[in-house]
This record gives sequence, structure tokens and C-alpha cells, in this order.
Amino acid sequence: MFPGIDMRQAQKMMKRMGVQQQDIPATEVIIRTPETDLVIKNPSVAKVNLLGQESFQITGEVEERSRSTEAEINEEDIATVMEQTGLPKDSAVESIKRHQGNLAAAILEASQKGQ
Repeated sequence: MFPGIDMRQAQKMMKRMGVQQQDIPATEVIIRTPETDLVIKNPSVAKVNLLGQESFQITGEVEERSRSTEAEINEEDIATVMEQTGLPKDSAVESIKRHQGNLAAAILEASQKGQ
């Protein structure tokens, strides 16, 4: 961390400065951006609190994945919306797409239209 200072000294110095650090046992970290997902595998994650301000330090193997703009829709999701709302299959699919895969929002919208 600091050259010429052992770990114990560094921890004492950080404590005196008001820095608290907590390791988080994460297996994967995903940072979503509008276009891509940054996937960090086998991460080392530390939550750092400095004078009440929390931040995270993350290191690991980074992989960048492009995001599809359309939500993945599976048959189980379609069946759920159809059962809860009485919509035909094509309308259920359209509602799920419109709500970007959010089943609760799709069901709520269809329920409100039916009233």
C-alpha cells in the first residue's frame, strides 16, 4: 500500500485518519452502462468509509459485454403475464417488451386498462 510501511502501520495510520475499510466477499461485480456491462470476475472488493462517505474499490478480471437493447423474454414470463391479465400471447409479449422485461409493470398496466 505505502512503500516502506508494513500493513499494520498502514492500518493504524488509516484508522487515525478516519478511514474504515471492510472487505466484501463478492464472486462477481457487474457495472451496467447504457451500451455495455463491465463484468469483473473473481473480484477483490473493499468498502471504504472516509468521514461518512462510502466508496468501493474493486479489482479483478474485467470483461466487457455489449448489452442488447431488448429485454430477453422467456415463455414462463409470457405465461405469467397471460395468466394474471387475461391478455393474448402477442399482447403479453408486447407489454413485457414495452416495460423492458418488468413483469410487475406489465401486469399492472394491463390490470389498470381492464378497469
